[in-house]
Amino acid sequence: MLELKKTSPIRQMPEWIKIFNSEEEARARIRTDHPQLLIIGEKRICLVLHDGVFSAVQDACSHNGQSLSKGKVNYLGEIVCPWHGYRFDLKSGRPCDSSSPDLVTYSIRSDNSGFLIAI
Repeated sequence: MLELKKTSPIRQMPEWIKIFNSEEEARARIRTDHPQLLIIGEKRICLVLHDGVFSAVQDACSHNGQSLSKGKVNYLGEIVCPWHGYRFDLKSGRPCDSSSPDLVTYSIRSDNSGFLIAI
């Protein structure tokens, strides 16, 4: 008899992609509370600067696929879909007022090599 043990799935380390030369450049180019579309490979990502903090989530609204980078950021730090007004927390990607699936979130970091996003 062959016995198989259940193992944890192998987790791939994220690839860090440089999107700006520095955090200063990012702050100069991304306007506060104005979502910006990033296209990295085949991924569409919505980058936002709110209250001095950068956040990145998938660009497609999990409700109906509309581009969140065409939406707005409200005073609570939620990205608001321009189509039906669905709201999502920028830090967690969780929906604030619906039963839509969570958005994918992306980590951001700044170091001597530049301003990077984890893909």
